[in-house]
Amino acid sequence: FEPPISAVNISSGNLIFAYNQQKLPVKAEIVSPRNIRLLFPSKKVQYIYSPDQYTLTTYGGKIISIKRVFYSAPGELQIVPTGGIDIRRLHYLEIKYLQKKVTLSYDGWFRSLYSDKELGANYLRASDQTVIRLFVPRADSVFVFLYKKPKGRALKRIPLCAASDGIWEATIPGNFEGWYYDFTAFGPDEPGNYFSNDKHIIHFSDPWGRVSVDSFGPCRIWPKMQPATALKNGIPKMEDLIAYEVHVQDFTRHLPLADSLKGTFKAFVRSGLKNAQGEKIGFDHLLELGINAVHLMPVQEFLHYPNADWQKAFLNDPYMIEQGINKENYQWGYRTTHAFALESSYRVKDSQWGSQNKDFRDLVQAFHNRDIAVIVDLVFNHTAERMDGRQFHFNFLAMDAPYFYRMDENFNFYGAYGTETKSEERPMTRRWIIEQCTNLINQYGVDGFRIDLAGLTDEQTLKALREAVGPDIIIYGEPWIGSSDPDYEKNPDWDWYKKDAPITFFQDETRNAFKGPPSNPKNKLTDRGYAGGNGERESVKKALAAAFPEDKTPLSGINYLDIHDNWALADRFAKTNWDGRFGVDEAAYKIAATLLFTSPGPIVLHGGSELMRSKGVASLKEVVKYLNGKALYFHGKKDTYNLAKANAFVWDNKGLNIGDKSSVYCNYENMFDFWKGLIALRKSMYGKVFRIAEKPPTGYYRWFEPENSKLLGYVVNNTVFVLINTDESADVFKDIILPDGKWRQIADINTIDLANGLASGKYKVLTGQKEFSFEIPPNSLFIWIRK
Repeated sequence: FEPPISAVNISSGNLIFAYNQQKLPVKAEIVSPRNIRLLFPSKKVQYIYSPDQYTLTTYGGKIISIKRVFYSAPGELQIVPTGGIDIRRLHYLEIKYLQKKVTLSYDGWFRSLYSDKELGANYLRASDQTVIRLFVPRADSVFVFLYKKPKGRALKRIPLCAASDGIWEATIPGNFEGWYYDFTAFGPDEPGNYFSNDKHIIHFSDPWGRVSVDSFGPCRIWPKMQPATALKNGIPKMEDLIAYEVHVQDFTRHLPLADSLKGTFKAFVRSGLKNAQGEKIGFDHLLELGINAVHLMPVQEFLHYPNADWQKAFLNDPYMIEQGINKENYQWGYRTTHAFALESSYRVKDSQWGSQNKDFRDLVQAFHNRDIAVIVDLVFNHTAERMDGRQFHFNFLAMDAPYFYRMDENFNFYGAYGTETKSEERPMTRRWIIEQCTNLINQYGVDGFRIDLAGLTDEQTLKALREAVGPDIIIYGEPWIGSSDPDYEKNPDWDWYKKDAPITFFQDETRNAFKGPPSNPKNKLTDRGYAGGNGERESVKKALAAAFPEDKTPLSGINYLDIHDNWALADRFAKTNWDGRFGVDEAAYKIAATLLFTSPGPIVLHGGSELMRSKGVASLKEVVKYLNGKALYFHGKKDTYNLAKANAFVWDNKGLNIGDKSSVYCNYENMFDFWKGLIALRKSMYGKVFRIAEKPPTGYYRWFEPENSKLLGYVVNNTVFVLINTDESADVFKDIILPDGKWRQIADINTIDLANGLASGKYKVLTGQKEFSFEIPPNSLFIWIRK
């Protein structure tokens, strides 16, 4: 039966049992040896101040008496232990009158624990000393091991001394640059701890180390780099940004270079390369395309399983051979192990560990010399220490897991990806986040950052990052996903989404409007957005005018079509079987691109979309393989993060027009020219109408909307005029009057030529203030500019 409306214990149509009883997720945290903070979920609670109502015990069962209980603030008491406690150790507090026993968290202490001392291993030339510092707040002792070679026996074992604020340090006479080093940290065997102890010795490496030996090995003491010289015209303003997302290995795998160079920073900027058609490829391809920023997928040291183990398991496996991953564990890189080190596999093969640092600086310089900014993809939200059901003690786990990671009161990890780094209430984690960015700026000359799953980094930390790097540095990132930590989610100062985003966010509403959502498409008519013919004109108008509710300005979001972890655009617009290798609906593909390039604010392109790059070699089936007895998952086309062949650039396609006597299947040559033309338009004086930072006024985009919702026309700030037909049938735009002036047609579905305009055509030149009707073919577009 429905409960009566007057019932006091009804909420949202449901009866609430014991509605007047206070829920008691009581929490307690250590602030100092004589200050335990007891927190109640409500400020309206009955306080009991008698010490005998509270029992404090250590993990080992020792009882510590309570001397005083004080009122501190609404919903908060201060518990004062007799004689104080060891704040590095695990304790429990029993609250007798609530019949509840809680674990004391370290949050109260950790919240205020901070040091400005330089971390890592650094040679001080002025004093001829090498100083090594590590932040390990709850360790009993810490040792550094020094090696001449990356493998083998340590030549030195040196104890670090406990300094202030959780810092341990050692000062060693002489210059140890070029030596290798790692650590052990000893501490009690208690829940939440991964310290070394008498039973188990764990060696881990430096999270501030500038060179890592393939993640699993030690770090290397290495000098800092001098950064690349700055862009002569400055970092592109956010509204001018045309970024090109690309993976180092994907881009260089099939370049005509020696095997020792493929997959390296050096290969990425090698000039003068051409394919069989004589077309420019590699670095020169990007110059020809005309982008103003290259967005590199992660280049910080990331987890990939050792080649020896990998090849032992998969060298002759047919599936792994087919996918190009039988010899190495290919990864996109979203599994950072050492945020201050550059990916060691991107160095020239068999060159010394650390040589990649100079190679990367030179890469940045090569782009700066061509006035192209460099953006680096960063992964703050989780680390590689708990991936694929495995646990690795690279650094944070062995240093202090409860400090660096979000955990519940039983020290279980939160996080859909194994961990969530705890940026809130952890000043040194915030420092780790900010300094990895300033490190890339100050050592290498990097111009901006894309932040992976930025929604898992708290709002205040991202605001602090923005302030620390300054207003000119480019920052954008994913507003997704929700944290698994309920405390994070319910705190409005930490949790954020688009409406209160502290950075420019990926505007997925625009993506969905233009070409459809990222989920696996099933129906061509409905799952490919407006460009694919779904007729949802109102959504695409909002996308074009930066008019979604979260779009405070065109800089609120960055617009895009596809990105690394989406379906490739060529497969979404494939003619058959969702496989773009065998033909693409190129007209719809071009319409999607035109919508993107005529939208306001910054845009980012998925590298290879201009060449109709397909992931078709990866099927949709899920495949499970086993390495050392534990599962690895290969998700196919929907998520190709560990499939090399599916992501590789097929450079031989550039310049090709593949077809038979009756039809063109893949006109790669024409598609590249079309995207190149759209970039030229956007960068031109006419394209300034799209490169805007402020909310466009009403009428900035003036719409022409025939009865057929699959047709849309628009004039942008009286300068650029676009007509689009996404229907399978021809149709007519009637009674269009353009602003005064001469309008020159620069594009149709086949050609775009900003410099010369179209050589022929019924609508080659238009005169404003006259009334026009346009017969527009199926799946077509026209673009004019006002001279």
